[in-house]
Amino acid sequence: MSWIQLGFGTAAVILLVIAAQNVFGDGRTADPKPDFSGHYDIATLTPLQRPAAFGDKLFLTPEQARAMERRAAIAKAEGSKNQDPDREAPPEGGDGSGGAAGNVGGYDTFWIDNGETASLVDGKFRTSIITNPVNGRRPQATPERTRWFMARRARFRENKGEAWWVHEGDGSGPYDNPEERPLAERCLLGFGSTSGPPMLPVLYNNHKRIVQTDDRVMILNEMVHDVRVVRMNEEHLPDDMRRWLGDSIGWWEGDTLVVDTTNFTDQPALAGATRDLHVVEKFSMMEDGDVLYSFTVDDPNTWVASWGGEYPWPRSDEPVYEYACHEGNYSFGNILRGARRLEQDAISAGGEE
Repeated sequence: MSWIQLGFGTAAVILLVIAAQNVFGDGRTADPKPDFSGHYDIATLTPLQRPAAFGDKLFLTPEQARAMERRAAIAKAEGSKNQDPDREAPPEGGDGSGGAAGNVGGYDTFWIDNGETASLVDGKFRTSIITNPVNGRRPQATPERTRWFMARRARFRENKGEAWWVHEGDGSGPYDNPEERPLAERCLLGFGSTSGPPMLPVLYNNHKRIVQTDDRVMILNEMVHDVRVVRMNEEHLPDDMRRWLGDSIGWWEGDTLVVDTTNFTDQPALAGATRDLHVVEKFSMMEDGDVLYSFTVDDPNTWVASWGGEYPWPRSDEPVYEYACHEGNYSFGNILRGARRLEQDAISAGGEE
């Protein structure tokens, strides 16, 4: 079969993969530099922010790590008990379950794949991914951004059927049109900064694939099949060129791959961040072949100080599967249809203001 028969797009992908496989037997490229090409499963029970009970303690004892594993296993088993497809609909007003889905129940734990153990670095279990500041928690938000957070939270309403769409100010509501909804709900970006930067573990679909060449590093994220392309040894794009995942450039500092990302849109994947977000990531090969991923976040519009952390990316034999978000996103249309139904019900009941 010729290259023309394959198609130029397919041929380009094949050339990229072939180039990425040009390594010596010890996992280094012809430069030689560490070769990060491969698949990774970054799921972990280690939280992004450290529980306050641990204070400034960076490490869990082995006993604490095992206890965390047991609690997670018990919770997942408990959350998957009621999987009868013929069960009744939840009662009016919800079934009392917390979290998303309007109090009518969201995912059961069958769908949750956030790891089975805590992150292990240098033989020690971590209490949090964040390591800077020393308390393992994000710094305080700026006063202006705190007001923004509070105003945003005030837009959320419980599903009670009253005329909840009428708000103070401009009168708009969170379900008035598709563009009012979060980017992840619209399948534009994966939720929880899974695509990053920084690239953080989430509830499920935590697989990544790296393809590395001399002048490009591609990182494919399983969720929403977001793709980051790091341009090696180049300058950032002009300031007026903005991207969902920012503009990433990279270089080598010894055996460490450094990735610098700027030029975000007004809605970065990292919750609360602004277009002035600046993220520096570092990828280092560990002795067992896994990757130690570290990052530093700086956004003076949102946080009073920079913050960062690190956690391992274990190699995996599992491939990255297709994440058909748009094709399977039935809930998005139903969210808007449900809002229109609630509005009509409230009007019919005399609730129009």
